[in-house]
Amino acid sequence: MSKANANAPAAKKKGGSKWQNTLVYVRQHWQLYLLFMLPAFLLTIIFRYIPMGGIMIAFTEYNPIRGIFASEWVGFEHFQRFLSSPDFMRYLMNTLKLSVYGLLWGFPAPIILAFLLNRILSSKTKQKIQLVLYMPNFISVIVLCGIVRILLAPTGMVNMLLGTSSNFMTMPGAFRTIYIASGIWQGAGWASIIYTAALSTASKELKEAAVIDGANIIQQIKAVEWPAIKDTVLIQFIMSVGNIMSVGFEKAYALQTDLNLNASEIISTYVYKKGLLDGDYGFSTAVGLFNTVINVILLISMNTIVKKMNDGKGI
Repeated sequence: MSKANANAPAAKKKGGSKWQNTLVYVRQHWQLYLLFMLPAFLLTIIFRYIPMGGIMIAFTEYNPIRGIFASEWVGFEHFQRFLSSPDFMRYLMNTLKLSVYGLLWGFPAPIILAFLLNRILSSKTKQKIQLVLYMPNFISVIVLCGIVRILLAPTGMVNMLLGTSSNFMTMPGAFRTIYIASGIWQGAGWASIIYTAALSTASKELKEAAVIDGANIIQQIKAVEWPAIKDTVLIQFIMSVGNIMSVGFEKAYALQTDLNLNASEIISTYVYKKGLLDGDYGFSTAVGLFNTVINVILLISMNTIVKKMNDGKGI
């Protein structure tokens, strides 16, 4: 007992001397650390923090010639204008429906894919299937939308298979299904990578023991594989909820037509039209800032809820 107590201060002293040696080394070679850290620090300040000053445009009647500080200050007038707009609820609900439905249908897809890929024993077969699943992620969003338009045209492949001549791109009721389904096809395979990597940490011994005990596939996933990816799934879910208002502008705008505007006009496309097409910079910035604030509130709220449900574990 006394020997253990005598070794404790020695170990503590050894750990302290290690930190002291590190600090001495950093002080002696501070120029090297500055050389490597300064570019990253400057890029972060220039492209992340300085642009935050642009949110002042949301509180002014911005004039590009006068600049931000010389433009007329209007306070929360732009926010009041947007919130009192008769189309506010339509834009908000369209954005929420696309995001929430996309989350409900799209979030489980890569997890299921990862579980299925984990059942494939042949590494060559698994690599070939993964290659096919990952390929759609490298297709440009605009190219993807072009493919969707061709397939769903009145003379497209879908109508040929169904024996109809419907123009699905003009149907407001079909827009969300088209948007979400094409998104799952494009991104589910690539998103499954992180879960496949997490599943590689699952204990093979436990899995073999579960098989010997007669556990079926569902029981094996529940007892062995799910605990290995649980924390990863929770973090990804929190981040997804935090971006629930950030629906992709490019895809929504590329799939938008005059006849499906009731379902396809979302906050991001509205900001683009008001800001760049109409030149109403202050109002469009206010709408974008409103969207960002909602995202932050959702992210913090979901992180708090998950912490309470998961023994204090969150982001």
